[in-house]
Amino acid sequence: MKDKILWLGINAKYSHTSLAVRYLRQAVAGSEILELTINHQLLDMLGEIYCANPKVLGISCYIWNIELVKKLLKLLPAALPDTVLICGGPEVSYEVGSFMQEYPMVDYVCRGEGEEALPRLVKLLQAADFDKSKVNGQLDKSDIPGIAWHNRDGQICEGQAVTVTDLTQVPFPYSKAEMAAIKDRILYYETSRGCPFSCAYCLSCATAGVRFLPLERVFRELDFFVAQDVRQVKFVDRTFNAKKSHFLPILKYLLALPPTCRTNFHFEVAIDYLDEEVMAVLSQMPKGRVQLEIGIQSTNPATLKAVSRVNHWQDIADHIQKIMGFHNIHLHVDLIIGLPGEGMESFHKSFNDVYALQTDMLQLGFLKFLKGAAMMELVAAYHYQYMPMAPYEVLQNDALSYGEIRWFHSFEQVFELYYNAGRCRRTANYLLRECEQGDAFAFWQKFTDWWEAKGFHKIGHSTKNLYGYMRDFALAVYDLPADLLDNLLRYDALLSDGGKIRPENLNWNRQQYQDITADFWKGAPSRVRAYLPDYVFTNWRDVNKKYHIEVFAYDMTLTSQNLTGQKLTGQQTAMLFDYTADEPVCQLIELEIGADN
Repeated sequence: MKDKILWLGINAKYSHTSLAVRYLRQAVAGSEILELTINHQLLDMLGEIYCANPKVLGISCYIWNIELVKKLLKLLPAALPDTVLICGGPEVSYEVGSFMQEYPMVDYVCRGEGEEALPRLVKLLQAADFDKSKVNGQLDKSDIPGIAWHNRDGQICEGQAVTVTDLTQVPFPYSKAEMAAIKDRILYYETSRGCPFSCAYCLSCATAGVRFLPLERVFRELDFFVAQDVRQVKFVDRTFNAKKSHFLPILKYLLALPPTCRTNFHFEVAIDYLDEEVMAVLSQMPKGRVQLEIGIQSTNPATLKAVSRVNHWQDIADHIQKIMGFHNIHLHVDLIIGLPGEGMESFHKSFNDVYALQTDMLQLGFLKFLKGAAMMELVAAYHYQYMPMAPYEVLQNDALSYGEIRWFHSFEQVFELYYNAGRCRRTANYLLRECEQGDAFAFWQKFTDWWEAKGFHKIGHSTKNLYGYMRDFALAVYDLPADLLDNLLRYDALLSDGGKIRPENLNWNRQQYQDITADFWKGAPSRVRAYLPDYVFTNWRDVNKKYHIEVFAYDMTLTSQNLTGQKLTGQQTAMLFDYTADEPVCQLIELEIGADN
């Protein structure tokens, strides 16, 4: 297309989509988008942009891509010398003057929300036949709010960051034509902008108030996602439950969707503000329909006060435990490492407080010093040092040394590979309960120290090896029988990763009991149907794909994924694992297992 307007989104992963460039595509008639990822090679990216041959290139700049964008900017003038370059997004909306001075090839910067400013700028460029000097002259006389530019004298005019007051003027970002290609990726969506809270580490503190889309529009747009059979819609509303009259009708809409709807809806909520009416709606949700993210960050009152955050901890804990009891909603909670006054001892307590809730995921993040966030005002008071380039992560403060921060990166890696991946949870919880008196941090701390001593933090790992590492660690640190660990880890492996990972260094016994299990599967159908009501024998390949029977030397019904399981006792038990649903299910079965088997 002649005089192409192209909006470039560089995503962190292929599974992500860019909301910003889609807004702009819909706001600027005839414009197009290009999505790449940070995993692309720089010259490959340059080549793709060159082949698109845009007259105007707008680049969306975020914390995950800004360092790559800066490298790309230095190459673009050689490939596309006549292309007008525009940058926008949170990474360039602050310290605009220094950015434009360091990257003089950038003709314009969009500061803040661009759905009103950029269509106006593009119209000026088109009317001037893309003559930047003419457009800059016009901006000198009458600027566009939200646009920074070079004036006729070459000086940088920084403009000012703007927000879109009337969200109804913001277009729906997605088009039907693109859905077949992206429906299985994560689609980002918002029904509000702004946040009622003012946490110092978050950019939402830079804007006041919350703006909402009308509910009738929200329902219409959610209908679109459901009709297109989208896998996941991730709401980017900073606090989805900021206004009950807005969010509760949305939850009720989701509850009323047909059972055939496969779309998962992800929200970030302040869970301590949910009331009984909301909890009642959540309790009725079909499994997998909704998942919630809860930013706890710390349980230290002094730390929370320092960053202007208020947590009602007892309400948070009570509500999480209640929702976990519904068994229908995936819960994801967050802690931040490096907050003011949160040293090793304080984080130890925060971690244990939150770990005890046994949510589906406990994400450990590192404090970031975002441009425009109030956290920058606390740097001197708490003696912070942090990365001067993205992702601007904390390096040390007066409560944590650099060595401790570095160690926490290994701690986070181990925790991701095991707990957040759903692996070895029963084994880990059994060990910390029996050997660490319930002190979860002490267990994961010792595991991390062992991990580093082996040099495992420096290399990649196959999933199969992870079970052997947990066993080797436990044998080295705790006085437990090897066969107990083997039984726990086999049980964990069969309930993780869809039961597809069978580590060779564990003592599997399918072959040992294959005659007995074959008799079970091919015998009287009523025997199997006592456990699997719809079972019909077809062939062995089908049985082996859908089911597995494992014999254990301990009573595995006494363990559990949470922290309330009992001490295992020696008792031979046969467990049937069913892989026909989304998540593996196991149950105790009666098999005539002789003592000599």
